[in-house]
Amino acid sequence: MNRRSFLSAIAAPLFAQQPRGKFNVLFIAVDDLKPAIGCYGDALAITPNIDRLAARSLRFSRAYCQQAVCSPTRTSLLLGRRPDTTKIYDLEHHFRGVLPDVVTLPQHFKNNGYVTASLSKIWHGGLEDGRSNTIPHWVPQSPAAWGTVENALWQTRRETKVMADGWRADTQAQRDQKQKKKKAARGPVWASPDVPDNGLGDGKTADMAIKAIETLKNDRFFLMTGFLKPHLPFIAPKKYFDLHKPEKFTLAKFQKAPVGSPAFALHANGELRGYDLVPKDGPIPDALQKDLLRAYYACASYTDAQIGKLLDALDKNGLANNTIVILWGDHGWHLGDHGLWHKHTNFEQATRVPLFIHVPGQKNPGRATAGLTEYVDIFPTLTELAGLPPSTGLEGISFAPLIDNPDRPWKQAAFSQYPRPGLMGYSMRTERYRLTLWLSRDGNKEMDAELFDYETDPDETENLAKSASHAQTMKDLRAQFAKGWRGALPR
Repeated sequence: MNRRSFLSAIAAPLFAQQPRGKFNVLFIAVDDLKPAIGCYGDALAITPNIDRLAARSLRFSRAYCQQAVCSPTRTSLLLGRRPDTTKIYDLEHHFRGVLPDVVTLPQHFKNNGYVTASLSKIWHGGLEDGRSNTIPHWVPQSPAAWGTVENALWQTRRETKVMADGWRADTQAQRDQKQKKKKAARGPVWASPDVPDNGLGDGKTADMAIKAIETLKNDRFFLMTGFLKPHLPFIAPKKYFDLHKPEKFTLAKFQKAPVGSPAFALHANGELRGYDLVPKDGPIPDALQKDLLRAYYACASYTDAQIGKLLDALDKNGLANNTIVILWGDHGWHLGDHGLWHKHTNFEQATRVPLFIHVPGQKNPGRATAGLTEYVDIFPTLTELAGLPPSTGLEGISFAPLIDNPDRPWKQAAFSQYPRPGLMGYSMRTERYRLTLWLSRDGNKEMDAELFDYETDPDETENLAKSASHAQTMKDLRAQFAKGWRGALPR
């Protein structure tokens, strides 16, 4: 793919104006990656390339997503707004049905002269946003190469499936039928085919990202690259399974619901149970749990290798010194703790996320910050670091000050939420505690509450909300909760 043929596939000029930004942005999203990474202290992880990025970045040790499931968290991050503003709590709605004229993070860069492009999973599949990109979106299953007219037409057909009111164009019956077929066709929960990296989707995505970097190296770009693994099913080339010895994996030590927590705070592992080898109900067998642990870490190593290729491409093309690199996992993941095997909760393992940012010339490469950080903060941060004018209506703040001073005082709390039928669980994470209030969907009635003290109970074994000895703590945290996210901002 040469530069001329690439540019000829773009119907409109790349630049509406000269770009004002100081840096390119390489924006890397990883699906279902929790902080199971070497530089986070995970002894099981084999992630040398993310660790390499960490050595020249700021690493966030206490970053949190706004809702632990794909579309809501990605929408919240890319709009810089919280789920109660976007109204995206599921995998079916498109945010433009609620906020038709909202400006997304990549769209803001596009409006300021950047070439914006997205590869593979950035938005949740089928809910892409054409206004955000200069170049049509690409996925590994595309029938034609990135940047061609054929792929643009294919993507247009894909996007027409989203109706103007924000629903996918399928009827509910059609969606139910597709979901039934999807479950029937899911296949094994893990596999280790003996194939090269680009024999699977993420390897193809890395190859395309390298081509994109080579093509755009003389432009100011905002390149979004999404990797699918370690999302289920846990499938990666065999060589990454070979890195991880089965005998090293032990089961989560606490596999029960927290004492005193309501049953609706958990889930029944429905996503996992749609795959072969997994029992349709009851506990997950110990042997399968060990296989799943190994497979998750193997998939993380596979994605780590693809990220390394992107970092190498920046170096090879002379872009390392003028490109911001930001890497994030869209939410956490349960690996057997509480008996859970995916996200979909307000617990620590589902809401805590890995986050790294490298800025050329930053003062503290290789440092970590314990400052409480949220994904709604990414939009204003990248805007500030690139030197662009601020966008309006955002519900986070720039964490650029932490890059200069990782130890400075920062937010008092981070906020997440997760819906259940008829309920919404609002969760506030402070330095020590997590308070979750389960409210009726109209917000008028509290149905239950949870309190966890991570200083004394890091595994969330007991809900302390009704403990007499924690009555004052509950009172203080409720008062803090009532102030909302604005009340938690740095003073």
